[in-house]
Amino acid sequence: MRRSRPWLFWIIKVIAGPFLVSVFRPWTRGSENVPERGGVIFASNHLSFADSVFLPLLVHRHITFLAKSDYFTGRGLRGWLQKEIFLGLGQVPIDRSGGKASEASLNSGLSVLAEGRQLGIYPEGTRSPDGRLYRGRTGVARMVLESGVPVIPVAMVDTEKIMPLGVRIPRVRRVGVVFGEPLDFSRFHGMEGDRFVLRSITDEIMYEIDRVSGQEYVDVYASSVRAANPTKADRAAAAGRPKAHETAPSASVISD
Repeated sequence: MRRSRPWLFWIIKVIAGPFLVSVFRPWTRGSENVPERGGVIFASNHLSFADSVFLPLLVHRHITFLAKSDYFTGRGLRGWLQKEIFLGLGQVPIDRSGGKASEASLNSGLSVLAEGRQLGIYPEGTRSPDGRLYRGRTGVARMVLESGVPVIPVAMVDTEKIMPLGVRIPRVRRVGVVFGEPLDFSRFHGMEGDRFVLRSITDEIMYEIDRVSGQEYVDVYASSVRAANPTKADRAAAAGRPKAHETAPSASVISD
C-alpha cells in the first residue's frame, strides 16, 4: 500500500469547506486547546461517518485517521475508487485481525506522530449504535506511551443526526465539536507493556471524552452491542466477511 497523500482532503477543505460550513453551521468550543504544531492525538467519540468530515474541517492542520483496512482492499471499480478516496483523504489503513498485522497498523500510526503530524483515533473502535459513549480500546494508550505526544479529547455533537447508521444521504442539521484540554501521560513512560496501565490510560481518556461530550457512558464495547443488535448495514457488511474460523486471532493491539 503506497503512502497516502491528502490531496483530496485539501480540495474538499478549500472548495467544499465553505459550502459545508454555510449549510451545517458547525460550532466549536475549546479550539485554544489544539496545538499549532507537533504530533498530537485527537481521541474522539464516534457517532457518525460525518465525524471524519467535520473534525478535520474545523482544524487548521490535516488530520490523519486510522481507517479499517477493508476500505483499501475492495475489488473492482468500486473498490479501487473507494481506496483512492481514502488515500486522497490521507487516511492510513489498520488491520484489526491481530498479531503482526495489528502491530504493523500500530506502527503506521506511530510514524505519523513521529513526523509531527496529527492523528485522529476513535477509541470506541466503531460508531455508537445509540448515541451513548462506549468502552475504549487500549490501542490508543499504546500509541500515547510509545509516541509521547499529548492527547486532545474530542466530543462530536449531533453528527448522528446528519448521518445515522445505515443512512447514506446526509440531513441538514447543525453540529458541534468540543476540544478538551490536552492530556499528558508522561508519568507512565516505559510502561506500555503493562495492560493494567494501558486500561487505566484508556479509561482516563474515555472519562474526559465523556466529560466534554455529556454522553451517557456504557462500560461495554460498542462492537458487542452492534453484534447483538445489527443494523441492516451491519448485516450487509457481515455477509461479505470471512467466517469466524477463517480469521486470525482477535488479540489486536488496536482493539483489545
